[in-house]
Amino acid sequence: MQKSLADLGWTTHFADQIGPDDAGLTPARLALLHRGRMDVLTEGGPAELICPPNMAVSTLAVGDWVLGDGARVVRLLQRHSLLQRRAAGTGTETQLIAANVDTMFIVSSCNADFNEGRLERYLVLAHAAGIEPVVVLTKADQADPAPYVEAARALSQDLAVLAVNAKDPTVAAALARWCSAGQTVVLLGSSGVGKSTLANALAGANLATGDIREDDAKGRHTTTARFLLPIPQGGWLIDTPGVRELQLTDVAEGIGILFSDLAELATQCRFRDCQHGVEPGCAVQAAIAAGTIDPARLPRWRKLVAEEQANSGAMAMAKTRAAGKFTKKSAAKRRFN
Repeated sequence: MQKSLADLGWTTHFADQIGPDDAGLTPARLALLHRGRMDVLTEGGPAELICPPNMAVSTLAVGDWVLGDGARVVRLLQRHSLLQRRAAGTGTETQLIAANVDTMFIVSSCNADFNEGRLERYLVLAHAAGIEPVVVLTKADQADPAPYVEAARALSQDLAVLAVNAKDPTVAAALARWCSAGQTVVLLGSSGVGKSTLANALAGANLATGDIREDDAKGRHTTTARFLLPIPQGGWLIDTPGVRELQLTDVAEGIGILFSDLAELATQCRFRDCQHGVEPGCAVQAAIAAGTIDPARLPRWRKLVAEEQANSGAMAMAKTRAAGKFTKKSAAKRRFN
């Protein structure tokens, strides 16, 4: 069955980027990335495109919109949202997670995997990208979900939190409001929390799922690639591999949104460089003493701020060094030509 561009998630945001020079080019949405090529969706159906020599596949993300000429990508259209992180390890490269997403389903579970600090990282990522976050707590049939739901809702005002059994046939209906025609949702969470089972329920696909080790609630043999799947309600689902390490970079705005209460209190401290420890006149510590702020949030906030500043600084330095090397190489070529 062929789908219109609107069915694929095309909006005026993308249509406004099309000019007279683009006549004859085909809009295509990236569904799966390979090393030098990509599977895409177009009005005419599925197709395969290759990148031009000046465009690396690593600069693209599942969910992107591109313009194609025959079998080749001509250009990438500006995104309305982008999820990215610092690549795992000690490198200074950015890894793109997904593009043009409307809602992030942050998947955790009602067992040992549940962790407020990890959830806050996903929430920061969503806020920084301008994406609506929804916390989906799986395995609600295996434990009392009430404490987990309460703890998750305490992380952010008006945060949508749902406790579900991913194997229940009604789970798709419970999440349907975010999966309507043209909408795109992304599943993010650790391995073993039931992401692939949830993806199966939402998209009706037969995805690989893994068993769960009872001692630490971790999973194995789960999703190994990012790909775009249609949802029966008309939306699109981007499933992702389980995230073991979520290093944040360029998300200062997201941290400010999630911890807006602490950031506002910090402006009321007596000293501008207050570390919110033992300094006199600390408004944050005063709020903690008064019971209006959860003391556990303070070290998590400080850790995220420090990490974001360090990672963003390292990434900026790496880009500066790369630009310098490129300039030197260009100058050397000019001298010998």
